[in-house]
Amino acid sequence: MAGRGGEGATGAGASFAAMEDAVEAIGTTLDERTTCEELAEFVCREVCDAAAVDLLPTDVPAAEHSHEPNLTRVATGGRSELLTPWTAHGARPLSVQALDEGLPITASLDLSGTVPREVMTVPLLAHGHLYGVLLAVRQGQAFSDRGTAVTHYAARLAAVHLGHSRQHDAVRDTVLSLQRALLSEPGRPHPNLDLATRYLPSGSSVLVGGDWFETVRLHFGRTLLVVGDVMGHGLDAAVDMNAYRSMLRYVASTDLPPHRVLRRLDAAVAEDGARRPATCLLVQVDPARGTATLASAGHLPPVVFAGDGTGELLQLTVGPPLGTGVGGYEAVTRALAPEDTLVMFTDGLVERRGEDIDASLARLAGLRLPPGIGVDAALDRVLVGLDARHAEDDVALLAARIRHRPPA
Repeated sequence: MAGRGGEGATGAGASFAAMEDAVEAIGTTLDERTTCEELAEFVCREVCDAAAVDLLPTDVPAAEHSHEPNLTRVATGGRSELLTPWTAHGARPLSVQALDEGLPITASLDLSGTVPREVMTVPLLAHGHLYGVLLAVRQGQAFSDRGTAVTHYAARLAAVHLGHSRQHDAVRDTVLSLQRALLSEPGRPHPNLDLATRYLPSGSSVLVGGDWFETVRLHFGRTLLVVGDVMGHGLDAAVDMNAYRSMLRYVASTDLPPHRVLRRLDAAVAEDGARRPATCLLVQVDPARGTATLASAGHLPPVVFAGDGTGELLQLTVGPPLGTGVGGYEAVTRALAPEDTLVMFTDGLVERRGEDIDASLARLAGLRLPPGIGVDAALDRVLVGLDARHAEDDVALLAARIRHRPPA
C-alpha cells in the first residue's frame, strides 16, 4: 500500500532499516510538538494509514497517572478521516488502557459494516515516565510483527526525545528565572533620571544568554548606566553575568570615570581567569552639567533620540572586551539635554542573519519617535521598530532621560 514504506517486507533486515530511518526522522529538534509530528509522519509512512499523538500535561511516573488522563492531541498524520469515528469515544478507552498498563494495545474495530480498521495504541514511555500515547490506524489487514515492532520502537524513541525536550525546557526556565531575578533589581538611579529597562530572551535560542543592565548611584547626583553581554549562553553565562555585575558595583562605588572602571574590571577578570569574556558599555550621566561620559569594552554604541524624535548613533572609541587583560579604554563626553532619550542595548537588538551590522545600526538610528514620548513607551517603539520579538539572540535595553528641573 502506498505511503506505508516496507510494511509488506519481512525479516530482521527490513525492521532494522526502518528503525534506522526512525533515528534520522524523529527528534530532530528539542521542540515537543515537532517531535510528535515527526512520530506521526514516520509511522504513517512505514506501517499505517493514519496516526495521532496525544500528550499528558506533564510527564508523570508510569505508576502515578490518573485513570482519567487529560490527553491533548498535538499531532496527526495520514488520513485524518480514519481517526474521527472514534476520536471522542471508541479509541480513547484503548489509549487509557495503554496508559494504565504501560503496554501497547491492539484491536480490530468493525464500524457499521465498513472495512475493519486495525488500531494500535502505544504508550509514550521512557525511563519510567509517561508522556502520552500514540494511536496508529490501518484499514484492512492487521499489523504485521514487523510493523508492530517498528511502531513500538518509534514510540519509545519519541518518548526519549520528549523527555529530553522537557528537561531542556526545565533547565531553560530555571536559567531564565535566575536571570530575570538578577535583572529585576537594578540599582536605583538618582531621582533626576527617568529610567526604563527591557529584557527579551530569544525564542529560538536553546539557552538564554548573559545579557544584563545595571545602574549605580554616584556622588553629586550622577548615575552610572551599564549594559553588558557575557559571551555564550546557559547557566554558566548567567552565573558569570552575576559575577560581572557584582564586581562592577564594587568598582563603580569608588567613583572612577567610566574608562577607569572598565580598566579595573578587565584586570580583575583577566587575573581571575575563571570568567568568560564580556562586552560592556558604561555611560555616566551628570544631570547638573547636562553631560554623558561614555566608555565601551567591545560593546556597540548607544543611540540618542532628540526631543523631535530623530535618532543619532553616538561615536566613541571601542576597546577590547573585558577579560582580555589588554586594557586601552577611552572615554568621550557629550552633551545630553533633558529632551534627549539615551538608549543602550545588547547586540541581539540589531544583529540579523544576512544583514550587515552597520545597516542594522542605521535602521535603529533611523527610527522616528513621537516627540514627548516617555522612556517606557520609547523602548516599546524601539522593540517594535527592530522586530526584536523575533530576534535570534537575547535582547537587553536600557533607556534614560534627564528629568526637567522645575524653574527656581
